[in-house]
Amino acid sequence: MSHPHPELGAPPKLPKGGLRVTPLGGLGEIGRNMTVFEYGGRLLIVDCGVLFPEEEQPGIDLILPDFSSIRDRLDDIDGIVLTHGHEDHIGGVPYLLREKPDIPLIGSKLTLALIEAKLQEHRIRPYTLEVAEGDTEAIGPFDCEFVAVNHSIPDALAVAIRTPAGMVVHTGDFKMDQLPLDRRLTDLPKFAKLGEEGIDLLLSDSTNAEVPGFVPPERDISNVLRQVFASAQKRIIVASFASHVHRIQQILDAAHEYGRRVAFVGRSMVRNMGIARELGYLKVPAGLVVDVKTLDDLPDDEVVLVCTGSQGEPMAALSRMANRDHQIRIVPGDTVILASSLIPGNENAVYRVINGLTRWGANVVHKGNAKVHVSGHASAGELLYFYNICKPKNLMPVHGEWRHLRANAELGALTGVPKDRIVIAEDGVVVDLVKGVAKIVGKVQAGYVYVDGLSVGDVTESSLKDRRILGDEGIISVFLVVDSSTGKIVGGPHIQARGSGIDDADFAAVMPKIDEILAKAAQDGVAEPHQLQQLVRRAIGKWVSDNFRRRPMILPVVVEV
Repeated sequence: MSHPHPELGAPPKLPKGGLRVTPLGGLGEIGRNMTVFEYGGRLLIVDCGVLFPEEEQPGIDLILPDFSSIRDRLDDIDGIVLTHGHEDHIGGVPYLLREKPDIPLIGSKLTLALIEAKLQEHRIRPYTLEVAEGDTEAIGPFDCEFVAVNHSIPDALAVAIRTPAGMVVHTGDFKMDQLPLDRRLTDLPKFAKLGEEGIDLLLSDSTNAEVPGFVPPERDISNVLRQVFASAQKRIIVASFASHVHRIQQILDAAHEYGRRVAFVGRSMVRNMGIARELGYLKVPAGLVVDVKTLDDLPDDEVVLVCTGSQGEPMAALSRMANRDHQIRIVPGDTVILASSLIPGNENAVYRVINGLTRWGANVVHKGNAKVHVSGHASAGELLYFYNICKPKNLMPVHGEWRHLRANAELGALTGVPKDRIVIAEDGVVVDLVKGVAKIVGKVQAGYVYVDGLSVGDVTESSLKDRRILGDEGIISVFLVVDSSTGKIVGGPHIQARGSGIDDADFAAVMPKIDEILAKAAQDGVAEPHQLQQLVRRAIGKWVSDNFRRRPMILPVVVEV
């Protein structure tokens, strides 16, 4: 198995007749999925998603793929194929279209409806091309055939990309639910035909490659939901991804069966479920869904609220309910259902929300104590079956952390893919398919691009480090006035601490040390404010470390008069 090397340099020019594959997100992480294909000087992008921040990224709203490697080639992009409508596959599209709004978007009816609604908020009117399973479209030099796959959102598609360099199949996210709610199966006969034709390179979802066996059917959740609904005494509050139409459908069915009304809470939930209902993907009995404002008129045992926040996101509705920062107040006897998986890295945030809800008296039902979630990604048994059908000549695991990519590679090897034809890459690693062989040839920039409010890309790793220090250790500010000619102190120093655990009165002990250091600096002719700031910073930093074993941020301000 080939794998990237940290010393990889810039890739060479793409050989004539070769196909280049560059993942800009989704490899080595869960989310931010984006892959760029290049043939004959033209580019095709598959997906453009976002990654949600973790605790060590304070203040960040979203994390985007790095567009820098394609920024000067936007005119070469023939289209963006969107495999399905989850945020980790479409959330980055508005930010790419800000740079070139007329790049065509290609996807299924629901996927395009979801991204068009999102783009409307960004005031972008995209050019779209709706496709369905079985369709074939020539997108520049890329002949794309779309294949139905089953996932946790309707209308998901895989794409087979044919060029003179060979055929590449990108699965998107998929599983093999044999009893899907919408009766739309992963099209294994079509994948078998593609395998017979010859798949030169298969890019395959790795998210569940470590999990043995097969994913249980989505419909298995229905019985568990019925049990929860039957025993709930007061309100039922369900947290789910705002695009998980199949899961919401089962919630609606259970609510209808037990005589409850449903209200959607949160802008994205209201928007997405409205789209799914309008397009016929969500079947809603008449009178079942009501406006959240009317719930006060209903008894608690006739109410279901469906909201976002299943991953512990700080600003989502469920987190705010747990923190008593939402108009909906949790009361003893309420039942809260977290109808989703735990995305790696979100565990602490989710359990913090669960504890908060439990504190206010809620009965919290989650994956750890009830079967209220099944995955949308193929497990090891399904992947083995899939590889035996597809018979890929080269395999490139995508969509997963390193452990998932490795596990997926091992599965491919077990089914007979030669180990030297299995490419384990990471974000930014460039893979060329030339004469039927896929090899790593270089690396391009593919770091995190942070969205912080209206700021895109302005927040750096250095500023995030500062935020972490401020959050963990606090800040000490020092203000003093010096004579510009002599360097002697004529005012201050005034010291204040915030969040450091040190009382302002404690700093009396370090004042003589500061006076001594600055007096010596004046004797040595040091009067430049920046140099004096560094002297003060080092003196206070050492004193705080020696006496309190802390490392707060220290901000000295020296004013000359």
